[in-house]
Amino acid sequence: MPEVFRRAVAALRSVRPRPEVELDEVRPPQRLAPWTFALAAEVDGPAGELATGRLVLLHDPDGDEAWGGVLRLVVYARAELDPEVVTDPLLPDVGWSWLTEALEGCGAEHVALGGTITLTSSARFGHISGPPHTHDLELRGSWTALDTDLAPHGEAFCELLANAAGLPPVGVAYLGQRQSG
Repeated sequence: MPEVFRRAVAALRSVRPRPEVELDEVRPPQRLAPWTFALAAEVDGPAGELATGRLVLLHDPDGDEAWGGVLRLVVYARAELDPEVVTDPLLPDVGWSWLTEALEGCGAEHVALGGTITLTSSARFGHISGPPHTHDLELRGSWTALDTDLAPHGEAFCELLANAAGLPPVGVAYLGQRQSG
């Protein structure tokens, strides 16, 4: 295992997310790069929204011209949406800002950031269980880390999912509806 990759993985393993974020190592995709590592996360939001995602580290010791480096991070995130926000024309921009602001706020130095936002609506019929209608935002993105200290990148991944699930910033209390009685 190359030393650069070993240090990068150790940094990702050092990430300690906020309590609402469940973070686990998962089997990485194969054949994308000579060396790969992956984390998966799930977050339940205050109103029952669910956000899930994967962060994949790709390492090619020879580098990749399109990457502009040897360590590429790939993120996939999916968030359930309330039907009221699905038609907002700014929703894709808001979804992308979850990633860019998390990277900036966590100090994750990077280059070559790119990605897509996809909005989906699904209707269930027949014997398929679950809600009759669902709406999701899917974010796919990738960027190149400038060094092996990937802890800020892992923290940004957790922050992205916390924002997608509707969690307030750390240290801010969520004021839900009061129970009568």
